Amino acid sequence: MSDCCDIVLAGAAIIDIPVVPVDASVFTRISSPADRIIMTSGGDAMNEALVLSRLGKAVRLITRIGKDDAGAYLKNICQSAGMDTTYMREIDGLDTGVNVVLVDQDGERRFLTNPHGSLRALQAEDIVPEALKQAKIFCFASIFVFPRIGPQQLEQLFRMVREQGLIVCADMTSPKQEETVHDLAPALGWLDYLFANETEAQAVTGAAEPADMAHILLETGVRHVIIKIGSRGCLIADQTGYMEIIPACPDTRCIDTTGAGDNFAAGFFAALLDGRSFADCARFANAAAAVSVEAVGASTGVQSAEQVMQRCKAAYHFPDFGAS
Repeated sequence: MSDCCDIVLAGAAIIDIPVVPVDASVFTRISSPADRIIMTSGGDAMNEALVLSRLGKAVRLITRIGKDDAGAYLKNICQSAGMDTTYMREIDGLDTGVNVVLVDQDGERRFLTNPHGSLRALQAEDIVPEALKQAKIFCFASIFVFPRIGPQQLEQLFRMVREQGLIVCADMTSPKQEETVHDLAPALGWLDYLFANETEAQAVTGAAEPADMAHILLETGVRHVIIKIGSRGCLIADQTGYMEIIPACPDTRCIDTTGAGDNFAAGFFAALLDGRSFADCARFANAAAAVSVEAVGASTGVQSAEQVMQRCKAAYHFPDFGAS
């Protein structure tokens, strides 16, 4: 295991097969043409880890994959990117997840997913204190993805990470068992940063407006809340009463929104590691997401910190990224 680690990411690593563009007519024909059909890495933690590696950060990935050709493909990508794969568990008899991603002409996507593969296989015991050594940030990506990691397990996990002295972060997906903020409150209270999109935040809080969603989430004890609001950008809020909408990057040509939230989180963490303010982290996150949606595939758009930096400067007159 490498002693150098900026961030530990725990979550899914799978293969995505994006098909672009697709509409409902494909189900009326035997064969349909598509402009692009490619194979890429995917999964929340895998996407964030790969993008962060390209942004120059030292990454350790905690995940489960199958001991199969698909798993070997993903592990090779991680090692080629310089990630620490010590805690990338290869499980006999587990199929490495493969998602078919159907992307329409507006860049919106629908997934064909195998719920019995590695996508949902992570367990709480995979995240051990030894995996956190030398790291500054831990991110659990994502709440509600893994059926064996419920609110009680999350509370224990986040408490353990906090006791190790790391900044504790988590991303959210839509609740699978109608969980609410009441169910999650004991776990959320250990978080420094919580990411959710508007639909996800609404589902757990019951609120109609992003500002109200943020207030409800902050009441659980979360220190910083980031709610992604699509083409409008993101709303950020913290325990001091600060709240602001950071507008999205203008003139973004959306091709494929797959992994946009993961790229957003990766950009945010990169800026946080560089000592940026809360608002500037959100601006850099918006820029990473904008770059990502202009390419097919969840982790193909962002290739370097300089690329995202240029987008950030154009949108926000951002200062040089090296000066924190």
